[in-house]
Amino acid sequence: MATMDPANDAIFDQPDLFPAPESDVDVDVDVDVDVGFATSYRVTVTRTGKQWTATATDLPGGHIVQAQGTSWVEVRRNIGGLIVDLLKDEPGTIALHVVPADPEAAAALAAVIEARQARMLAEQAERDAVRHAARLLIAQEWTTRDAGSAMRLSHQRISRIVSAATP
Repeated sequence: MATMDPANDAIFDQPDLFPAPESDVDVDVDVDVDVGFATSYRVTVTRTGKQWTATATDLPGGHIVQAQGTSWVEVRRNIGGLIVDLLKDEPGTIALHVVPADPEAAAALAAVIEARQARMLAEQAERDAVRHAARLLIAQEWTTRDAGSAMRLSHQRISRIVSAATP
């Protein structure tokens, strides 16, 4: 006998990365390059003793900015404040890409980000597959209990999925 698995149901507690295919939200996939994306600046961070030092190069006007802090959070906040002060007359949004100066540490953190992005995409793919399967099985006159059992979800979850897809 298949039972409901709470872990399978939990992914529906996370927001969709994009609107569900059956939603009324109009998604425009064309990108208008004039909308003003953020300008990104790379900041490298090194640790010396108990102190972090952040350095931002390649800023407008050839400026280089350095800040220090006793924690990763503090040094990020400090360097961000200095860059905002420097660029206060520059219109637009800035984004800081803060990375350890050590290549091995930078690669390790990049791998964490990549894994998290892959997980989010996989969870979205699972939500989309479940929605499609639920609509298909119910359209084939499966009961919500049978569809839920086959996918190890509650019949209540199947009912919510199917009713959300109904216009």
